[in-house]
Amino acid sequence: MWILGVNAPPTGWHDSAACLIDEHGEIVAFSEEERLNRHRHSLYRKPFSAARFVLHQAGLTPADIDVVALGWDSEQLYPQRFATDAEFLAYAVGLDFGARTPEVVRVPHHQAHAASSFYASPFRKAGVLVVDGHGENESSTIWTYEDGAAPRLERTWQRTASLGYAYDAASTWLGFSFLNAGKTMGLAAYGRAAGLETEPLVEIAADDFRLAVAPLKENHGTATADEIKEQYDTVVGRWREHYARIAGADGPDAPEDRLADDPKAVLVAYTAQRIIEESVRHLAALTRKAAGVEELCLSGGVALNCSTNGTLPGPLYVPPVPHDAGVALGAAWTVRPPRRHTTALSPYQGTDVHGPDYAGREAALDTSDLLRTDLDTDALTALLLEGQIGAVAQGRAEVGPRALCRRSIIAVPNTPDVNTRVNTVKNREQWRPFAGVTRRDYGARLWEQQEYLSRYMLGAAKATELGRRVAPGVVHVDGTTRPQVLHGDEAPAVGAVLDALDRHGAPPVLLNTSFNDKGEPIVNTAADALTAFRAMDLDFLVLGDDLYRKQSRTGGARR
Repeated sequence: MWILGVNAPPTGWHDSAACLIDEHGEIVAFSEEERLNRHRHSLYRKPFSAARFVLHQAGLTPADIDVVALGWDSEQLYPQRFATDAEFLAYAVGLDFGARTPEVVRVPHHQAHAASSFYASPFRKAGVLVVDGHGENESSTIWTYEDGAAPRLERTWQRTASLGYAYDAASTWLGFSFLNAGKTMGLAAYGRAAGLETEPLVEIAADDFRLAVAPLKENHGTATADEIKEQYDTVVGRWREHYARIAGADGPDAPEDRLADDPKAVLVAYTAQRIIEESVRHLAALTRKAAGVEELCLSGGVALNCSTNGTLPGPLYVPPVPHDAGVALGAAWTVRPPRRHTTALSPYQGTDVHGPDYAGREAALDTSDLLRTDLDTDALTALLLEGQIGAVAQGRAEVGPRALCRRSIIAVPNTPDVNTRVNTVKNREQWRPFAGVTRRDYGARLWEQQEYLSRYMLGAAKATELGRRVAPGVVHVDGTTRPQVLHGDEAPAVGAVLDALDRHGAPPVLLNTSFNDKGEPIVNTAADALTAFRAMDLDFLVLGDDLYRKQSRTGGARR
């Protein structure tokens, strides 16, 4: 039995993705469409290339698929739009499944989110909290999941109580897209560092919470996609009016690259961040109480908020794909849960860097303009210790929005100015922070410990005095970093460099950020990596087992 999970239009209109699992619930391959079509977030695009990739990975054709699982109840949101499942699949996925149409299973959105988190976790039983903009009828839900038992929905909150809407409004007030909420989170740290007092916009009760902004009339019924869009615009509009009142302006006074110097922008970002932190901490406690266990899983777009995750006590698990792409996996697992999940999910489920490009652009790679040598760990470590900045593209790609050392830009973070230099390389705003990566034992000395969050770089942690001293380039203005702990040889080049730094008596920690230029998805194939390397002001590229340098570079520190 083969199950193809998808996040696909018309319901999954951003972050489309495809995931293939077998009859045992084991993942064969998983990819976000943006990695293949090179359009960030794949707005309104079906997961055609991603579906072709995962099938090719298993040596299958579309005709071999038994079930297509969708992470939305599309029939509720788009009633009577598609006459048959075959018509729906042609629109949503775009593959030719042949004469036998596979069964289509429509999984409610929050249930797909919940499954993607619990079955990726090492827990046998857990409370699962899903928080996002909205599902079909809800914005936050609490579940109990246990191996061998049907999931149990414990609590639900309507769309009008959406924490995602509140954060979207702040992001758009700041001039960002709602898909750039990470920028809002990074800016909010300047408010925390300044000790700002914010207006309380959430009221916490013993077993509930109430937001300051909501429509006058609550809608408790089902709604179509058009009705949800109308409600979203209403709620977000009211939140923006609220932020405008707090800031005394309809938008920032400074341009995007100087928002950290704009007190109004910092206040709005920090106000929104405080809403999320206070509410999610309370919801997390309610989830643990409802499930009767301390093990907690988070999912939904709000679970990408690393600063909030870092405030929650463990045991806590967030999957590498808590956002909407993850419902492709969760929908598939709802149909066929994995038989065993005693360890946290490996995030390396994507395209091999030397694999074919399923968007149809792969050609013989011309590297005649570059200097190539065999990869040597000591030589690579020496380049980094000289202050050079480079990129790594090795093995199968990570899934999710965090680069976890297989598609990463790396540098030694031993000076504060490395943050400025890497932001310049990436054409990013200078106020944005970076993450650090190290081994487990050394990480225990650098920052507060997170048993699972640091596997996928999904939790902010307070840096220790040693962390601030040896790795200032990855410590944000509020004294936190977003750490990654690298295990074994799961990312060979970066792991080898960390071990070499340790042997040479240097702090075994690196700055790690995604290998992509501004506005682009993380690189996927070798062709993507070479294109980005040439376009960006990088010193070297580790591509598989090769080391590339630009002929114009003569070595020495970059300052």
